[in-house]
Amino acid sequence: MSMNSQEMVELCKKHTLFTWAKSGGVSPLPIARASGIHFWTPDGKRFIDWNSQLMCTNIGHGHPRVLEAMKAAVDDYPLYTFPASATEPRARLGERLAGLFPDDINTFFFTLGGAEANENAIKFARMYTGKHKILARYRSYHGATNLCMQLTGDPRRWANEPGSPGVVHVMDPQPYEYSFGQTDAERTENNLRYLEEVITYEGAQNIAAMIIEPVTGTNGILPPPEGYLQGLRALLDKHGILLICDEVMAGFGRTGKWFAFEHGGITPDIVTMAKGLTSGYVPLGAVALTDRIAAHFQDNVFWGGLTYNSHAFGCATALAVIDVMEEEDLPGRARALQPVVERHMAELADKHPCFKASRSIGLFGILDLQKDSKGTPTASYNGASEAMGAMNAHLRERGLFTFLRWSHVMCNPPLIITEEQLAEGYEIIDEGLSKVDAYFEG
Repeated sequence: MSMNSQEMVELCKKHTLFTWAKSGGVSPLPIARASGIHFWTPDGKRFIDWNSQLMCTNIGHGHPRVLEAMKAAVDDYPLYTFPASATEPRARLGERLAGLFPDDINTFFFTLGGAEANENAIKFARMYTGKHKILARYRSYHGATNLCMQLTGDPRRWANEPGSPGVVHVMDPQPYEYSFGQTDAERTENNLRYLEEVITYEGAQNIAAMIIEPVTGTNGILPPPEGYLQGLRALLDKHGILLICDEVMAGFGRTGKWFAFEHGGITPDIVTMAKGLTSGYVPLGAVALTDRIAAHFQDNVFWGGLTYNSHAFGCATALAVIDVMEEEDLPGRARALQPVVERHMAELADKHPCFKASRSIGLFGILDLQKDSKGTPTASYNGASEAMGAMNAHLRERGLFTFLRWSHVMCNPPLIITEEQLAEGYEIIDEGLSKVDAYFEG
């Protein structure tokens, strides 16, 4: 009954479409099985999952504790109930999540993924405040649905315009080229001053919320400068604007804490999550609301609904994933491995002229590559290059799966990874950077 790699790829290309690509030109990676930090093609080639698929599989592939819980859920619970029903997994997951969040976040709306969570977060913010405008950042990614594409700041938005109205984009504290300053203090102060002027132009009385990734994900793995989250929280409070934190990618231990906003010592008004909530094993997302927002919807209708809202199988899977994360202290593991990652990156920086910069927080990391000593990116914004193509080919040949985007190399392995496995992955990257060095222009 099993297919070989060629059969799998040919049938997928013949009858299905692929995301963010001309489907006629894609070269999909066939995957037959996975375990721990590895997966295999049907023909037996092993890959290190250096990106946790899409920053999802935080507990690794095929964790036996979770697989056992999923099998039990099929026997113990109805496979589908309508969204106005109550089920034990729904009840238990809401209670469990309340224990992970700050004391004034106790209410959750369950979706099937991150984009749905962000769509509904905007609905909650607009209905609660009676205002319509939303501030979002240019280096953000918030999903591929109609509204979320407009929240997204990166170039994937362009082909999807015009879309839902009311979104106002602003620059991040660390824009792609423009600089708000050389130190964390300068970047924080200058960006927040600029943001307040934008608020003046748009009218605070019109702005319902600002949505951010507390650590920007696919557009650069950008931890915020020191003091930024606290300053942003205070600025938005001053103007009566809600703060939505999109934790879809950074949440559930990835940054060394359960949620990335915790690094700033703040509590958002609304939090969205998915991916790590079930480690990607089944689709599930959620919107978390502070008590004051949740109280509003005790007396006011929330005009939104989803066929698969609070799906019992997804909720049961999430409960098992949280059990594993707590018992194995995977947020703590990510935190403890950050210095190991930084050491490997420092060694690469000393060795390779193409190495421009690196960033990491927990096991959320990235390499930026350059084509000359002036710091010119190896590939331009929204572009590609022969050098990055050579790097990509090397990684696939050597069995290391990750994403290369523009001049970036993503480094986001499952949180269960060992120091020895990290060393193996960085050795493969080391070899690949030698190939990129050949394109360095001096």
